[in-house]
Amino acid sequence: MAALKEPSGAGPESGIPRVLVVGGGYVGMYTALRLQRKLGRDEAEIVVVEPQPYMTYQPFLPEAAAGSISPRHVVVPLRRVLDRCALVIGEARRVDPARRIATLATLATEEEGSGDVPMPYDHLVLAPGSVSRTLPIPGLAEHAIGFKTVEEAIGLRNHVLEQLDIASSTRDVEVRDAALTFVFVGGGYAGVEALAELEDMARHAVRYYHNIQADDLKWVLVEATGRILPEIGEDMGTYAVRELRGRNIDVRLNTRLESCEKRVVALDDGSRLPARTIVWTAGVKPHPVLSRTGLPLGDRGRVRCAATLLVDGTDNVWAAGDAAAVPDLASDDPDALCAPNAQHALRQARVLADNIVASLRGGPLSDYRHAYAGSVASLGLHKGVAQVYGRKLTGYPAWFMHRAYHLSRMPTFNRKARILAEWILSGLFKREIISLGSLENPRAEFELAAGAGREPDAP
Repeated sequence: MAALKEPSGAGPESGIPRVLVVGGGYVGMYTALRLQRKLGRDEAEIVVVEPQPYMTYQPFLPEAAAGSISPRHVVVPLRRVLDRCALVIGEARRVDPARRIATLATLATEEEGSGDVPMPYDHLVLAPGSVSRTLPIPGLAEHAIGFKTVEEAIGLRNHVLEQLDIASSTRDVEVRDAALTFVFVGGGYAGVEALAELEDMARHAVRYYHNIQADDLKWVLVEATGRILPEIGEDMGTYAVRELRGRNIDVRLNTRLESCEKRVVALDDGSRLPARTIVWTAGVKPHPVLSRTGLPLGDRGRVRCAATLLVDGTDNVWAAGDAAAVPDLASDDPDALCAPNAQHALRQARVLADNIVASLRGGPLSDYRHAYAGSVASLGLHKGVAQVYGRKLTGYPAWFMHRAYHLSRMPTFNRKARILAEWILSGLFKREIISLGSLENPRAEFELAAGAGREPDAP
């Protein structure tokens, strides 16, 4: 365990301060990246703890699901980007701010059965992100799929294409109808963009099926409130609903999912929809580790912070992004908090890193202040909505702005170039409609061969 406790031979015992970053998402990666650029090796050791060895750029997940971008290009390899940081693949189970110790579980500790490992720190950055917020709805855990990870995006793409194959090859009308019904629950960015991109992909794919027409597909968006995409404003949200309904997408506002047992979606408006595809994107909640830190939490479970991004009541624990309740100094409301979105997370990471550097060097801390610039959303290929600095855009201009903005925010020139190249090539050639469902269980064929194909007298 010595190698884990002292990843680079430095740390508190050596006299070199350790900055422990919990999470390698937007905030975690950008904070560590800025710290390694600004701090010398003798000023601090930076340790990043993250369950995956990559950061997922979530705004591009819908395009990855639709096949417009290769999944490997929407993730950023942390070891390559954070080459001066020590990366520990694992997660923080508990944090003891009084003792300045985080307890970690890693892949190695699970294999060894040795239990969790303590990691002392001088400064702690809490950036574990969020997890899907689910409800105790009958059948949800058994039949629904989320849309927060690249694995879920790949799985959903494969699943949708597989449903077309099922519908094409069955003679059972009920099975066919259920296979061609796709229900998305949640009208935020994730739900709307995923539905719009996959509907585009499926409409293109059915051209190659002799017995399925685009009108045979039934797409349903279920939203509990009276509007979708609230971040882009009421007018643009209304436009988005009109655009989706114009594509024969059934948008149901002020409607809730009551159950989805036996793959039958029951809504509180009395509808019952047999469906083999149920996508849950109805919100997120802070990571559970925050409740095991003993730090002050707000009403929604986020850590309460000052405008400097220091956690209230501490002088060495910092937080930002989805994990943090940060005062919004740009608002006229003194109680307003920054929205937990990517726009704030990226900018908070810069201030957070600079304040850690200032703290280590004895300098003054800065407050986080950022006026909301606007929002952009894709509604499928060449379609979108945007509201930026008060200007409202729809259609192709909004879609172009969506792509341009997120490409500019994509980390590393390497990833930017690869994504741009894929967009250019996709404009010249047709979409790929291949389903690689075996990715979800790569040993299935071998297990079948080993079990069914073994000779009776084989050893």
